[in-house]
Amino acid sequence: MTRRRSTSRPRRSTSDTRQGKGGGRLRLIGGEFRRRLLPVLDSPGLRPTPDRVRETLFNWLATATPGARVLDLFAGTGALGLEAISRGARASLFVERDARVAQALGANLETLGAAQRGRVITADALAFLAAPPADATPPFTLVFLDPPFRQQLAQPCCEWLERGWLAEEAYIYVETESELAPQVPDSWQLHREVRAGDSTGRLYRRLPADGS
Repeated sequence: MTRRRSTSRPRRSTSDTRQGKGGGRLRLIGGEFRRRLLPVLDSPGLRPTPDRVRETLFNWLATATPGARVLDLFAGTGALGLEAISRGARASLFVERDARVAQALGANLETLGAAQRGRVITADALAFLAAPPADATPPFTLVFLDPPFRQQLAQPCCEWLERGWLAEEAYIYVETESELAPQVPDSWQLHREVRAGDSTGRLYRRLPADGS
């Protein structure tokens, strides 16, 4: 949703960006940084998550976001991870492959004065997940996964997340092209679903180990 799409997919027009010289603007919509405008790098396919979808998603996550440890994969503009910080998340880790986009995201964290709560890693998301989490890395309680469309990345990312990255009862938000029904681990229970244009977002809740 905040991410770089496949080049075969046309860029959508969204109400949450204000166009200006050199790119658009990301508007945060809730919490500490509500209504703050941040620059968005002028890069093909890079678009923040629409306001309506973000508002819906974070209404669903109202009790889960404060204090959350967030992982924002394929971060792009970082709209979801930044929104989580604004709404009280303890920390957000952003993973973005494009160095220029990652640098711009880091600059926006500095602008917000939120650099201590947000960290940007320049890396391929799948390669990042394939490496075992460091012993000092606590499991994530909230994950945003929005890979480029039509590149078959959602399913392997979901599988790798189960290898030590997730806290028990974590929430995982997965956005894909609407024609794709992603295969997710058996321990993930579909909680809510939202459709916007040609994409569908699904919020899952990871079941406890005993399945209750």
